[in-house]
Amino acid sequence: METPSPSLVLDRETKASERPGDHKDELRLWLRLLTCSTLIETEIRNRLREEFKTTLPRFDLMAQLEKSTTGMTVGEVSQRLMVSNGNVTAVVAGLLADGLVDKRAAAQDRRVQVLTLTAQGRKAFKAMAERHEGWIAELFAGLDPTETTQLFRLLGRTKTSLHAAIAQRANGDKA
Repeated sequence: METPSPSLVLDRETKASERPGDHKDELRLWLRLLTCSTLIETEIRNRLREEFKTTLPRFDLMAQLEKSTTGMTVGEVSQRLMVSNGNVTAVVAGLLADGLVDKRAAAQDRRVQVLTLTAQGRKAFKAMAERHEGWIAELFAGLDPTETTQLFRLLGRTKTSLHAAIAQRANGDKA
């Protein structure tokens, strides 16, 4: 196991590596995945705040709306982002106030509100998305293309394994 640099921030994985005999490989893998995810997310949050004066939830919501040609309801956005309607409503309020999102009643049910990006919102999101793509590339620049492909493939297998384990547990709980 690699020895963490003293200059690294103490994280979950580093704590576990201090006593590797106390932790199984699967736990250490989970901690490494969590640490990597947290490092990337924190850096993206910082860059969005510094460069665009925005938040990751606002960026994520705008990304969902950008993909839709007809708009989305609050419920659809919350489902895609895997957050509550209340969380989406709070983010939407800020985006509405900034003129980045528009809200209108759905034609089929006037009680349902449909969200769309405004022209200003599409322009702002395009600028953020271009920078975001560059930041991600920069963060993964230490991997060569073969390593990136291998990691992507292995994480795909990991995702499949997770879905199978969760389904097995769910099916076992119903028996």
